[in-house]
Amino acid sequence: MAARNKARKRAFQILFEADQRGADVQSVLADWMRHARTDSRQPPVNEYTLELVEGYADHIERIDELISTYSVGWTLDRMPVVDRNILRLGAYELIWVDATPDAVAIDEAVQLAKEFSTDDSPAFVNGLLGRLKELKPSLRRDAQ
Repeated sequence: MAARNKARKRAFQILFEADQRGADVQSVLADWMRHARTDSRQPPVNEYTLELVEGYADHIERIDELISTYSVGWTLDRMPVVDRNILRLGAYELIWVDATPDAVAIDEAVQLAKEFSTDDSPAFVNGLLGRLKELKPSLRRDAQ
């Protein structure tokens, strides 16, 4: 498995845990990093995971606003927790990480949905992130 793929999966797990616990995502990230330093069985949090989680935390309100605005028929709090956090991670990477091609950000999010969510989730994730990709130029302008 590629290093960035592992980093995304770990970032998703951190976002998911924070959501489930109702905790601050940066606190959960700090817990994961501390645990990796004290338990040799726990792999360290790599730089890209750190970048993804911290980047998401920097844009949390805007990302949730975008997901809420463009998800048809789903409010953010009614959305399955797995899907919500895959979309959060995918939206951050799609809109704010220039080094990741748009198609890769979307495909990686879809792959996470295939691995961790329901049969309907990959299409939902693909559709919503595809819509955000179409709107990306205006979304970036609005974010600045």
